[in-house]
Amino acid sequence: MAYPPGRRRRHWGDLAGYPRRPFEAVMEALLISTGVVGLAEIGDKTQLLAFILAARFKRPLPIIAGILCATLVNHGLAGALGAWITSAVSADVMRWVLGTSFIAMAIWTLIPDKIEEEETQVAKHLGVFGATLVTFFLAEMGDKTQIATVALAAHYANPWLVVAGTTLGMLLADVPAVFIGDKFAAKMPMKLVHSIAAGIFAVMGLLALLKIDTLFK
Repeated sequence: MAYPPGRRRRHWGDLAGYPRRPFEAVMEALLISTGVVGLAEIGDKTQLLAFILAARFKRPLPIIAGILCATLVNHGLAGALGAWITSAVSADVMRWVLGTSFIAMAIWTLIPDKIEEEETQVAKHLGVFGATLVTFFLAEMGDKTQIATVALAAHYANPWLVVAGTTLGMLLADVPAVFIGDKFAAKMPMKLVHSIAAGIFAVMGLLALLKIDTLFK
């Protein structure tokens, strides 16, 4: 992606005093997106929905296929929005938007999530795949993992890699939920997982606000 004069892709690799290679930039965008969204998804409303759908239908493969398709569409839209924000907003404004967004995400991640029973009843006549696709897509609208995808796509200015990473993160959290169910949730230290995710979001926010990536230039 081409950038106007005076603007450059934001990253933290310059802390070491040398420019990063393209492979390093790719891996950072992919791994950070996978990690933070995967951690944020644990205990999230959409993971709770995966538990409910698995218990109701007991057909993991169409449920997983529905989750995958719903996430690709939902996060694809979020990634496109993030890319548009990058092209439409100046670097200084973007820094404040990203910084405050990541810090808000850190706080939001620490708040326990829940799902209402009526949310699981949407599209119940569409079959297992259709019901999962529609209910998961609707539950993900405005959810913290979708908002995180927007912020990450704007931060890395590479929406394809971010969407691939966030989708992978969702699957890493939700596929075990479909196969193992509530036993998976019962053994997971939710507070610790959410604290780690919140810490990553907070660090990303502070780095953006304090312009750490340009400190040694």
